[in-house]
Amino acid sequence: MKIFEELKARGLLAQLTDEDEIRELINNGKATFYIGFDPTADSLHVGHFMALCLMKRLQMAGNKPIALVGGGTGMIGDPSGRSDMRQMMTKEQIQHNCDCFKEQMSKFIDFSDDKALLVNNADWLLDLNYVELLREVGPHFSVNRMLTAECYKQRMEKGLSFLEFNYMIMQSYDFYELFQKYGCNMQFGGDDQWSNMLGGTELIRRKLGKDAYAMTITLLLNSEGKKMGKTQKGAVWLDPNKTSPFEFYQYWRNVADADVLKCIRMLTFLPLDQIDAMDSWEGSQLNQAKEILAYELTKLVHGEEEAKKAQDGARALFSTGTAAEMPTATLTDDDFTDGSIDIVTVLVKSGLVPSKSEARRAVEQGGVSVDGEKVTDIRKTYEKDAFSGDGKVVKRGKKNFRKVLV
Repeated sequence: MKIFEELKARGLLAQLTDEDEIRELINNGKATFYIGFDPTADSLHVGHFMALCLMKRLQMAGNKPIALVGGGTGMIGDPSGRSDMRQMMTKEQIQHNCDCFKEQMSKFIDFSDDKALLVNNADWLLDLNYVELLREVGPHFSVNRMLTAECYKQRMEKGLSFLEFNYMIMQSYDFYELFQKYGCNMQFGGDDQWSNMLGGTELIRRKLGKDAYAMTITLLLNSEGKKMGKTQKGAVWLDPNKTSPFEFYQYWRNVADADVLKCIRMLTFLPLDQIDAMDSWEGSQLNQAKEILAYELTKLVHGEEEAKKAQDGARALFSTGTAAEMPTATLTDDDFTDGSIDIVTVLVKSGLVPSKSEARRAVEQGGVSVDGEKVTDIRKTYEKDAFSGDGKVVKRGKKNFRKVLV
């Protein structure tokens, strides 16, 4: 099976322009394609996973990836799809985040010998002259047509800022620059980016003539991919200092039954015939599928050794209630009052809940246990010595837990 057909079989492609031409480019390793990443943090998260895996698959088939970091956008803050502006960052912050991105991307993408590029749109956006941009780019965009884009229609009711309105032009200009500088002939993006992507394709054709071709493809379920990166406490990061390999493994081990095979198909590099054989799995077999998913993705990000340790730790936690590799939280002397601490404070200090009110609700609803024993009394206290040695395993629900030490 060639790469284009494999991407379709894995459920990764949704909308395309010029499907026959795209198939020809990808299958013959002639695509130079880009995917954009906003440098709003110093780590990628699992919401980026689909894009990274896609880039790896296409590069393995001989195509050239360009990872575009939105440093220019980061300088002004990107409010797209949000009710508020993202925090504006300094050039130094953006550069630091870009450096972190490249290190993490290198686990998926081979940047050696010009096989892939990491570029920053600040290199051209920050030097644009406003009047020049109006003259060169403005005539190629119809305001009436832009307002029909779904991303703008959704914002019209809440209020559409002039900055947001210009975002399509900025993103389109990115594709135009990449096409001219690097021969980039294809762009990938989420389903929420379709209108912006079409704008880039149209700009290239209008500026450079009909013979200049550029393709756009959106990723099926990319909006769900972004949601994958969110948990009750925030994002699941690829940086092991932010999300430990054990926590990363547990995140994928706990995906919903309805999503596990879909995730295996889209995100792992297991052969399709092996995945197809799992389609009939039910019940306890789905738990086995979740282990496969968690192991494969943890190995991809953190290496085989860490994946094995995380798997062994998770199995130990399930069978005995303890695991050497589980995330830990440390209490200090200041956390104790007269040598003891209540369960509500333990939950907050361990990071299992954000507030004491939520901690009380969790206890009263029967969702908290300590060393396998359910705790239902919010006044329950523990002596300091109880957390010495191996500490205590504190769980909130089935998916959130910490080994709490003193």
